[in-house]
Amino acid sequence: MSDLLSPAEVQTAGEHIAMLRNGMNQVLIDQGAVIDRVVLAVLARGHVLLEGLPGLGKTELCKGLARLLSLPFKRLQFTPDLLPGDITGTYVLEGEKREFVFRPGPLFASLVLADEINRSSPKTQSALLEAMQERCVTVLGTTHPLPSPFFVLATQNPIELEGTYPLPEAQLDRFLFRVQVPTVGAKTLTTLLTQRVRGEAPAQKPVLDAEGLKLLFGLVDRIHLPTPVADYIGRLVEATHASSPSAPDGVKRFVRYGASPRAALAMASSARANALARGKPNVGFDEVRDVAMAVLNHRLVLSYEAGLEKVTADKVVNALLEAVPEVARA
Repeated sequence: MSDLLSPAEVQTAGEHIAMLRNGMNQVLIDQGAVIDRVVLAVLARGHVLLEGLPGLGKTELCKGLARLLSLPFKRLQFTPDLLPGDITGTYVLEGEKREFVFRPGPLFASLVLADEINRSSPKTQSALLEAMQERCVTVLGTTHPLPSPFFVLATQNPIELEGTYPLPEAQLDRFLFRVQVPTVGAKTLTTLLTQRVRGEAPAQKPVLDAEGLKLLFGLVDRIHLPTPVADYIGRLVEATHASSPSAPDGVKRFVRYGASPRAALAMASSARANALARGKPNVGFDEVRDVAMAVLNHRLVLSYEAGLEKVTADKVVNALLEAVPEVARA
C-alpha cells in the first residue's frame, strides 16, 4: 500500500483543485455539478461524455478547461463523412526520396473535444477505442503513442437523433463519466447578458500545466482505498447484474446487461479523486456514492420492459444505491 498523504500535500492539492474549479465556474456560469464531475474526471485521468441541448456551453467548457490546464487542444466536429484517418492521422509521401511519413491527426492533442460524436459512422467511432483505452493509435500496423496526459471530452445532443449512430456499449464503457448538462434559469441568463456582451467567456490564465497535473495524478494514486470501501464498490457493480443474488428487483426487471469490471476500476479511481478534492487522504463510502451515478448510468443496458415503463438508468442506479448496504451483511 502506498504511503498516506501528508496534511501539507492534501492542502496543496486542494488549493490547485480550487483554482481550477474557480476558473471553470467563470467559464460556465451556475453549472457547479457539471464542473465538479469534469474536474474529478481530469484528476482520475478519465474521459467524459457530455449530454445536453445545443447552446448550453459544452464546447466553451472544454475550451476553458484546456486554457486553464495549459494543454494542447483540438476540436473534432464529427460528421457522417468523417473517416478514421481524419482523426488518427495518416502516412503521406514527402521529401525528394518520396518516403512515407506519418502525419499525426487531431487526436494527437492532450485534450480532444469530440463534438456530436454520435453523428459519425461506427467505423470512425471505433477509431477512438484504442486511443481512449491504450492512449495510442495504430495506423498501417505501426503504433504511435498519444501525448500524456490525454483526455477525450465528447458531446451528444439528445434531440435531432435522425441520422445518428448510437455509441456501442464497448465505447460507452471507455468513458469514465456520462454527465447531463442541464438548462439554465432566468437568473443565470441575466448574469450572462449583463456580464458577457457577446457571450464569450473571459480570458483566463492557466492555473496548472502538464507537470502540475502529473503531480496531482500521483497524489490521487496515493489516496488510500480501505478494504471495506473496495468491497462496497465490488458489491455495487456485482448487483448491476440481474443474475446476481444481491441484485435488487429493479435490476432484475429492467437490466439486460450490467456493468463491467472496468466500471469498478472507474469508480475506485474517481472516488480517490473525489477524496483528494474533499481534502481527505482516504476514500470513504460517501465519495463512492457521490460518483456512482456518473460511473454507472451509461454502463447499464436496459431491457425492452424498461423502455415501456419509462424507467431510466438513473432510476435503476438510485434503487441500487438504496438496496446495497455499505457494509456486507453477515
